[in-house]
Amino acid sequence: MERTFVGNLKSLWRYPVKSMQGEELDSSDIATQGLLGDRAYALWDEKTSRIASAKNPKQWSSLLKCHATLEQTPQFDRPTPSVRISLPNGSTVTSEQAEIDTILSQWIERKVQFLATVPETPSLDQYWPDVEGTAHQDTLTQLFMPPGTFFDSCPIHAITTATLDRLQELYPAGKFERCRFRPNLLIDTQSKQAEFVENNWVGQILTIGDSVSLKIDTLCPRCVVTTLAQAELPQDLNILRTAAQHNNVNAGIRLSVIQGGTICQGDSVWIETCKD
Repeated sequence: MERTFVGNLKSLWRYPVKSMQGEELDSSDIATQGLLGDRAYALWDEKTSRIASAKNPKQWSSLLKCHATLEQTPQFDRPTPSVRISLPNGSTVTSEQAEIDTILSQWIERKVQFLATVPETPSLDQYWPDVEGTAHQDTLTQLFMPPGTFFDSCPIHAITTATLDRLQELYPAGKFERCRFRPNLLIDTQSKQAEFVENNWVGQILTIGDSVSLKIDTLCPRCVVTTLAQAELPQDLNILRTAAQHNNVNAGIRLSVIQGGTICQGDSVWIETCKD
């Protein structure tokens, strides 16, 4: 096995409630389903029987204005701690409040349920904007999620500073901030060269710190969420167009867990490749 140093873990993020803003962490435990507490909760739309997701921005883009934080550090083999949600109107609600469904429904003006348990067949609505190179244009499709999870497809998502720098180089007027891409792991490649370095990592093993090993399954195709207004960032469809025109709509990688453990900001990141 050949081992190559590729950078350091610049930042580490958990998103306790699907499609809401999350929390930056100094460290996190990793289990089979990714970072403990990540996408542990979601909202259920009673009208469509779908998971609420900003992938359908006409209905759910306001979720990106909410901030969700776990009230305690999650632990292996323990129930996920309660979550506190800060709404854009300045109010807060916790998952321990019996009236959470009512509070959230009144705020979003649509009847929703707060979910701590994944439905039998979870799915969401995904809008595809009119961007050449994407699988569909200007249409709504149904995305079925992996059973037992609130993930779109994979338990861990990572992106490098090199990829963000390359996208910025290609579209200087854009704002390619980390939060547009919602990664769990932001890897600083410590390189002056801006490039889609992750493209060459697929099928290899990413190791972080002393113990965690992750399989790099695929590149990460991007969606409309990258284009939406959030925090101080404006709506900008050219964010997605840039990835479509120059990297087949991809930015970052999707990973699954080979061996869990604990990772920390600043940890060394390595790529392991099997020799022929």
